[in-house]
Order: sequence, then C-alpha cells, then structure tokens
Amino acid sequence: MYYEHILVAVDLTEECDPVVKRALALCEGRENKLSLVHIVEPMAMAFGGDVPMDLSQLQQQQFDQAKERLDRLIVKYPALKKENSHLTYGQPRQEIHHLAKEQGCDLIVVGSHGRHGLALLLGSTANDVLHGAPCDVLAVHLVKRT
Repeated sequence: MYYEHILVAVDLTEECDPVVKRALALCEGRENKLSLVHIVEPMAMAFGGDVPMDLSQLQQQQFDQAKERLDRLIVKYPALKKENSHLTYGQPRQEIHHLAKEQGCDLIVVGSHGRHGLALLLGSTANDVLHGAPCDVLAVHLVKRT
C-alpha cells in the first residue's frame, strides 16, 4: 500500500526516534508528504481541570521547550521539513485526528509501548489515536530501555 501523506505524532523524547525512522522508511524512494506533530497538553488537564493558580507562564515555558526539541528533531532528520511540522495545545487524540483530517493524511504513525491489562484499559496516546482515526494508524512498538 502506498501512502500519500503520513502524519507522524511524536512525544519529543528519545523514544520518538524509532517512530520517525519507521515513517521515513515508508517514504523512502517515494514522492509522498511527511508531516510531524507534537501536542502540548494543557497543564490543567493533568490536575483534573481545577487548579488554584495561574499556570500560563509554566505552560508557555513547556511550549517553548517543546518547540526547541521539535526544531532539534528536524535538524537530526533532514527529510523532515519545518513547514510540515505542527506544535499545538490540546488533547492528543483530538488534535491528531483534527490535523490528519485537515491535512488530508492517509496514515498516522505513533509510538506504542504495547501496554497490557489495566494499563491498556487506562489508555495510551497510541490506543486513543487508533479509535476514531480518520485514516490508517501504524503503531510502532517501542522497546522500553533499561
């Protein structure tokens, strides 16, 4: 199967390297488009929404750090293009689905730790993205480093 536009969702840790490499391998020798996305989750979501303090400055620092890491990833992999990279706030599943629809992507590539049992039921970004995705989803198995 040939994919015309691949969206790679990354968490910007070292674990995203296998995800990027798999997406690049799918593009090898083809004339397709590769887009990159990282979602910065609002800090209030981590605290259940009720936060008795202003987190805007911390949130901006988090966003700025994510932008720096995204820029370094693009430098590390020259096939990635800055104009095709996206950094946004929000809930990962919703933002990834929205961007995939908006950009006309036909494949989303995400990393997965292959959780089992309760951890799987409680969710992961890869599992969330899979459900309701507007296109195919490739979950790249990430091996936990010890």
